[in-house]
Amino acid sequence: MRIGVLGTGNMAEALATHWVRAGHDVAIGGRDVHKTERLATHLGGSAKPASLREAAEFGQVVLAALPFGAGARVARELRAVLDGKVLIDCSNPIGPGFRLLTQGGLSAAQQLAAAAPGTHVIKAFNLCHEDVWRMSPPIFDGRPLAIPVCGDDETALALVHQLVRHAGCEPVAGGGLERAGLLEATAALFIGLWVGEGADAQAIAPPLAYAAGPRHEEPEDAEKAFR
Repeated sequence: MRIGVLGTGNMAEALATHWVRAGHDVAIGGRDVHKTERLATHLGGSAKPASLREAAEFGQVVLAALPFGAGARVARELRAVLDGKVLIDCSNPIGPGFRLLTQGGLSAAQQLAAAAPGTHVIKAFNLCHEDVWRMSPPIFDGRPLAIPVCGDDETALALVHQLVRHAGCEPVAGGGLERAGLLEATAALFIGLWVGEGADAQAIAPPLAYAAGPRHEEPEDAEKAFR
């Protein structure tokens, strides 16, 4: 698969590392030629430096590894070359006090989609610190990290699910792009718990077997409890 990466920061490096190792062709795009060359050299393999436009043109799938706000600006600039492509948004619109900056409006992913309306935007890879993505692979207690993925196009979702697996993780269907804001809000909550409170965010939910409580019901009865 041809992958264009917009950005040369930590998320670009962490995710592209997995994809280069998996044998994908990767173009690293940025405005700073020296940064793109350094990152491409660091990644090795098929990775090559490029401008933002060249990376967008190159990729069948394009990762927007850019800060919130910058992503929409770049997508607007490149919307002609992004037309018809899969665009992955991994950003988190989180401000001081772990506040969600998009509250009451479009999610960061929906803003990308509005900036480049011909793209198939997919929300993924936003719930963990970049150093988690640097793990090879991210496995905890013998279980691969699960990655919620939101989007509207089935073909685009299938491609991103493949890239999730090539990062050593398991994709989880998160619903359509209208649910991307829920992923972004979850990131704000989790980061606030982890960083602000030093709390174990994973401990706030019971195991799947107890999602409906410790009751002995037929499956159809358990479904009714959520209606």
